[in-house]
Amino acid sequence: MKLGLKNNEVVIVPYDKEWKDEFNKAKTEIIQYTNLKPNQIEHIGSTSIEGIQAKPVIDILIGVDSLTTLDKAFFKNLQNAEFYKLKVERPNEIVCAKFTDETFEIKTHFIHIVEFEKEKWNQMLFFRDYLNTNQDIKEQYENLKVSFFNTSLRGINSYTDYKEQFVQSVFEQMKSK
Repeated sequence: MKLGLKNNEVVIVPYDKEWKDEFNKAKTEIIQYTNLKPNQIEHIGSTSIEGIQAKPVIDILIGVDSLTTLDKAFFKNLQNAEFYKLKVERPNEIVCAKFTDETFEIKTHFIHIVEFEKEKWNQMLFFRDYLNTNQDIKEQYENLKVSFFNTSLRGINSYTDYKEQFVQSVFEQMKSK
C-alpha cells in the first residue's frame, strides 16, 4: 500500500483494503497519545468507502466537546503521534496532517477535528455510511471523481469544488431521513 500526496496534488488509486488497517493503526496511536475515546475517532473520506477509487490519504474524523477549548497540550499530544496542525482555515473544523518524513512534503493522513455529534460530525459520518450502503450512489460518486481528470481543472481546491454539489446532495438525503 502506497500512501501520500504532495501539496495540491490530486491522484486517485484503486481501493485498497489495507486502508482500514492503516486507519485502525492511526486510531490506536491517537488514543495512546491523547485522552480521546475510541468513539471519538472515525474513518471517513473515500478510503472509508468500500470498493471505490480514492486519493491515497487516510481521512480521520475526531470529535471533541469544543474546538475553542483545545489547548496546546492537545496538539502537542497529537504531534507525539506525528500529526501536525495545519494552517488551513475551515469553519467549525481544525485540520491536522501526518507526513512521510521531516520534509513535510507528502501528506499520508488528515485529521478533521470537529465538535462531537454536532452537524459537521453527523454529516461526515452520514456521507460515509450512505455511500457504503447505496451502491448506485457510490458508483455515481466514483464516476464523478474519475471524470475530474477529463477536465482542464487542476489542484485540490478545484477537485473539492468539483465534487461539492454531489456532496451537498447527499447531505440533503440526511435531512430527509
